[in-house]
Amino acid sequence: MKSLLRSSIVAAILGRLIWAWMALVAHTVRWTVEVDPAARQAWRDHDGIVVASWHSRIMILPSAWIRFIRGWKDRVNRAAMLISLSPDGEAVARAIDHLDLHAIRGSAANKKKRKDKGGARAIAEATRLLKSGSAVCITPDGPRGPAERVSPGAIMIAQRAGAPIVPYALSVKPCWRLDTWDRFIIPFPFSRGAIILGAPVEAPRSADPETLRAELQVRLDEVTRRADMLCGRISETETDPASR
Repeated sequence: MKSLLRSSIVAAILGRLIWAWMALVAHTVRWTVEVDPAARQAWRDHDGIVVASWHSRIMILPSAWIRFIRGWKDRVNRAAMLISLSPDGEAVARAIDHLDLHAIRGSAANKKKRKDKGGARAIAEATRLLKSGSAVCITPDGPRGPAERVSPGAIMIAQRAGAPIVPYALSVKPCWRLDTWDRFIIPFPFSRGAIILGAPVEAPRSADPETLRAELQVRLDEVTRRADMLCGRISETETDPASR
């Protein structure tokens, strides 16, 4: 399968299919949208913003950009996503290119130190884009987990660029959930969904990275529970991320 995915022709075909599915979902799901006023203000006030969301939601991550964010006329007016160098990442990178999103190839959380995953290059490119007025979307539990646990990569990039981190959650019901490490979500068109942009985590260089990581973990958990609750995937009393 990996050798098949390395084919440029296969990647191009898959990229178009993924793009079409992402666009169809974004335009047909009945979205409930909640944007924290501080998150909205961050787009006006900062030159760059890190947007953090869980890896399992990659198929719906562009939805907010497609539906409303790219129409905002603010200082942050472009967007990019950090995509792994894996073969399946190539198809996703091609898909988001059709959605006017720039793909940054590499992993900011590579644990295989002896194998080049483009981490240093990806961090440098993300930092440059943030300083030039872009939002950069990062999955802080990707590309290999643990699921829904924040790794240091998003914090490192935000601190280098002096950019706030906006917790971003999406949820849909019904959907497929694959038997993968992150229980990857494949959304259904014409379903019910929620988009949440939470209050930003400020990430100055002087701040303790572990404190910022813990704060982002709490805020991502909160907005994810809120999104799941709004689209009916969990009740108000359910709090265990594994139940999602």
